[in-house]
Amino acid sequence: MNALLQSLIDGLLIGGVYGVISVGLSLVFGVLRIVNFAQAEFLMLGMYAAWFASHYLGIDPIAGAFIALAVGFAIGFVCQWLLIRRVINASPVAQIFLTVGLLAVLENGALMLFGSTFRSVTTSYQTAAIEVADLFISVPYLIAFALGAAVCVLLWLFLTYTWTGRAIRATSQNAMAARLFGIDTNLIYGIAFGLGTGLTAFGGGIILSYSSVNPTSGAQFVTLMFTVVVLGGLGSVMGALAGGLVVGVVQAFSALFMPIQMQNLTLFVFFIALLAFKPEGLLGGAKK
Repeated sequence: MNALLQSLIDGLLIGGVYGVISVGLSLVFGVLRIVNFAQAEFLMLGMYAAWFASHYLGIDPIAGAFIALAVGFAIGFVCQWLLIRRVINASPVAQIFLTVGLLAVLENGALMLFGSTFRSVTTSYQTAAIEVADLFISVPYLIAFALGAAVCVLLWLFLTYTWTGRAIRATSQNAMAARLFGIDTNLIYGIAFGLGTGLTAFGGGIILSYSSVNPTSGAQFVTLMFTVVVLGGLGSVMGALAGGLVVGVVQAFSALFMPIQMQNLTLFVFFIALLAFKPEGLLGGAKK
């Protein structure tokens, strides 16, 4: 019984992190209707931003995640203004080629600037754990989960109660009608894309406390991110969080009964089975 509870705790903690690194991808698709294949590279950029903040400024990587959020937003906004906006109304093939090309540029640019060396940080809580009734809760995972959940809630509040958030939702529902009501949809597209990439970069910052970064770090998460957003429902912000929790729990429980190398096999069998009965995802159709 303890093993099951421990797996549930571990799965929920890592699943919350999966949710926050994936919510940006879901937001971008929900507003711009573009599947950003370069999204995982912003996670890598966020990890580097947090690493530089820790290494040169002495800032804890958890606090550095907020710097990563700002860096990810700025780079994403510029990429949308210079590149993405030119293919918003283009064919899906053009959108795919552009974002895949952006992926290659970001990954190889990071390789040229930072080299292929793995970089990590050391914190006082890196290996700490809280024991509760013979169950162990990893402190860095707990902090990452708490921050991830808080950011997802703040994003929901932002989209629900602020003028900019309502403008983003209006643009996602009908861009032409939004323009008729005086909304600058080009600016909203830039904010939404920057917010999406910034949130993924923020996720990269918080996982740096227990992981390492190199220019290919994003490739480790790209399939997982797409699994989470499709499972939760493409375009649903809260669905991405729910999908992340489900993925984390499935991985944790599968490790109890199967070799760790088979975790992804179990996940994708579950993924295919769920979509066979609910193809729109867990919260498909919900845009908040």
